[in-house]
Amino acid sequence: MNALFDLTGHVALITGGNSGIGLGMARGLARSGADVCIWGTNAERNDRAVRELSEFGTRVHGIRCDVGDETSVTSAFTEAVDHFGRVDSCFANAGRHSTTSPFVETSLADFRSVTGVNLDGAFLTLREAARHMVARDGGGVLVGTSSVSSLHGTPRGQAYAASKAGLSAMIRSCAIELARYGINAHSLVVGWTQTPLIGPELEQPTFERNVMKRMPQRRWGSPADFERVAVYLAAGIGGFQTGDEIVIDGGYSIF
Repeated sequence: MNALFDLTGHVALITGGNSGIGLGMARGLARSGADVCIWGTNAERNDRAVRELSEFGTRVHGIRCDVGDETSVTSAFTEAVDHFGRVDSCFANAGRHSTTSPFVETSLADFRSVTGVNLDGAFLTLREAARHMVARDGGGVLVGTSSVSSLHGTPRGQAYAASKAGLSAMIRSCAIELARYGINAHSLVVGWTQTPLIGPELEQPTFERNVMKRMPQRRWGSPADFERVAVYLAAGIGGFQTGDEIVIDGGYSIF
């Protein structure tokens, strides 16, 4: 293993880490030697992910957590620190997709059901991580999973797009404010990726025909595509790179 990316002794926390992109990131981190804490709302999927990740030989712990609930987040973060002793990198990845209602028929409750997880949940998670990192004399990495929906118009996806654009903006502000503590912050701008959340939509023939022609690599992303970038960012504590929006979309946004 390249010593630059040997994460032995590093503790990473990934929300939404029991499936999809979150599990892909957790897999890469554990494979590189990091101890991993995953949060998810489904206890059975948490247990399944813990069993899979434990095969890499590092410490793995799953916590049932609803990131949209402040008490759940603070309790889960306390449990994570009690279990591992510290958290070095925090990946705010948990999210949900927009409802399929037309914009003019979207209720405030429906809108907030999306932003409450994608934006409020990321805020609560990253805030707790930042508090912990500052209190222990600094150092750490904060990462939020954003989306190309924050860059492009998405019909019937206003809540999702707004939440992801807000997340990217929040990360940039965190990068500036927390730099004095040696804490780096980045957002991952994710393109069309085959996950349980979005997979059924990608399989629709009309959708695939219309979107795939804008995919230079002629394939959807996969959770495995996020293993390396998670390791790269986690290994960058105290480095000169911060505040980046890293686009991982197979070239979709520039084609």
